[in-house]
Amino acid sequence: MTILVTRPEPAASQLVTRLQAAGKLAWSLPLIEFAPGGDLPHLAQQLQALKPGDLVFLLSQQVIFHAHPAMQHAGAAWPTIPDYYAIGRSTALAFHTVSNLPVEYPQAEETSEELVRLGRLHNVAGKRALLLRGNGGRTLIADTLRERGANVSFIECYQRRAKQYDGAFEGHRWRNRGIDTLVVSSGEMLQQLYSLFPTVDREEWLLHCRLLVVSERLATLAAGLGWQNITVADGADNDALLRALR
Repeated sequence: MTILVTRPEPAASQLVTRLQAAGKLAWSLPLIEFAPGGDLPHLAQQLQALKPGDLVFLLSQQVIFHAHPAMQHAGAAWPTIPDYYAIGRSTALAFHTVSNLPVEYPQAEETSEELVRLGRLHNVAGKRALLLRGNGGRTLIADTLRERGANVSFIECYQRRAKQYDGAFEGHRWRNRGIDTLVVSSGEMLQQLYSLFPTVDREEWLLHCRLLVVSERLATLAAGLGWQNITVADGADNDALLRALR
């Protein structure tokens, strides 16, 4: 097994280091990078305006990495009044580490579908829900909360930017290194990976690789693009990916 990890940094290099320590051949090709979001200057004010019982959603670890320094720069602490929800365990842990506040998260898959299934989120009518996220992304959480009567607004805490590569060069490089296993952790990166390489590389090599993804939704998307050997990890963090690659 020779593995190509497409996660953003620093998660990509961290996973590659752990795989190499376990005796695996692994390299990284991060498909996206992050920059601060345009709404960060308004974050502290928006949080302070929340009332008891209102909701704050932390939709990735990148939210914490960008939002917490912005709060510190504003001289503000994370308010104790709202209820906090994270997309998964790793994001919840990152938030609790910087805030020392309780945060709920789904115990199953780290997905939007699992998050909105949490029991307390079925009774949100009249509450304000502040979604801390990156630019764009899925709307399932917002749509579901609105259907349940919540007043939803967004704070863009970071921006995702596609990294630019020469597809023909990368196809030649990774085929020569014998890559037969791909790690992809979002639909956006899955589509980028599929579109990056020339048709000949895609048909002769890419779609024949084993593909490791982090949710059944991504597995369905991958099957629609032509992958057949697809594995779904039991989580979206590096620990879950490492377990699936052993």
